[in-house]
Amino acid sequence: MSCLGKRVDSKRQILVCQYINCQSQGSAAVLKAFQAAVPEGVVVTGCGCQGQCNMGPTVRVLPDETWYCRITPEQVPQIVEQHLINGKLVSDLLHPRWHPRFY
Repeated sequence: MSCLGKRVDSKRQILVCQYINCQSQGSAAVLKAFQAAVPEGVVVTGCGCQGQCNMGPTVRVLPDETWYCRITPEQVPQIVEQHLINGKLVSDLLHPRWHPRFY
């Protein structure tokens, strides 16, 4: 499994960076929280660097191409409920590089 957009059976996937910077900011706990909380049919994968080291831990949802940044284990239930179950992005957690806001 690559972090570069390759999908397995076009299922929804959660990629949680496990590279050095993200790990130092708690990405292992974020990965564990997603593994415990995701709905059936969603694949959770720890992956290598996604190139967003200054915004870690980084979480990417495929095939949606939604990027969340600076995620904590406490925020995982909100992403699961709001995004994965109800189909609404968690706007406060979106990565500003991939999801810029215009004011």
